[in-house]
Amino acid sequence: MSDPQDNANGGHAAEEGHDSPIKTPRQLIVIVILSFLVPILAIVLMVNYVASGPKTGVGSGEDSAEMVARRLQPVGSVVLHDANAPVVVLTGEQMYQQVCSACHATGAAGSPKFGDTAAWAPRIKTGFDALWHSALKGKNAMPPQGGGEHSDFEIARAVVYMANHGGANFPEPKAPEAAASAPAAAASGASAAN
Repeated sequence: MSDPQDNANGGHAAEEGHDSPIKTPRQLIVIVILSFLVPILAIVLMVNYVASGPKTGVGSGEDSAEMVARRLQPVGSVVLHDANAPVVVLTGEQMYQQVCSACHATGAAGSPKFGDTAAWAPRIKTGFDALWHSALKGKNAMPPQGGGEHSDFEIARAVVYMANHGGANFPEPKAPEAAASAPAAAASGASAAN
C-alpha cells in the first residue's frame, strides 16, 4: 500500500536527498554557457602562452654567423709543440704545486696528505719504484700522472718530494739527459784513449 504523500512526490520518497544543485532554468543556462566558455578560454590562454615565447628566425641572434660558427666548431683541438723549443723540467716542488696539491694538500679521495708521516709510512715501505709506478699508472681515484702530461722524470721528482716530506729519504732521481750523456761521455773517453 502506498502512502498518499508518496504519490504526491511522484512515488519516490527515497530520492529526497538527491536534489540537483541547479534549481532554476536560469542556473541551467549559466552552467551550459560556462561549460562551453571555460574550456575555450583555457585553450586560448595556453596558445597565447606558447606563442608569446621568444621566437628565433631570420635576423635573430641564433642565426648570426658567429652563433653558427660556435655551434659548428670542433669539440677538441690539436695543439702542436715546437720540437726544437727548450724543454723546461719542473722540480718536485713545482710538480706538487701544479698537479699533486689538488688532492694531496687536503687528503681528497683517500690520498695521503702532504707531510702526514703516519699516512705515508706504509706507502714508503713499498719503496720508491712502487710509489713511482702508482703515480705513473694511477691508483684508486688518482688518475695516471695525476691527470697531467708530464715526463716520467718530473713525476719521479714529485714522488720523491712528497715522500721525503712524509718521512722517506729517497735520493733525487737523475735527469734523463745526464744518464744518457754519461755512457756517451765514457764511450768517447774510451775511444780517445785508443
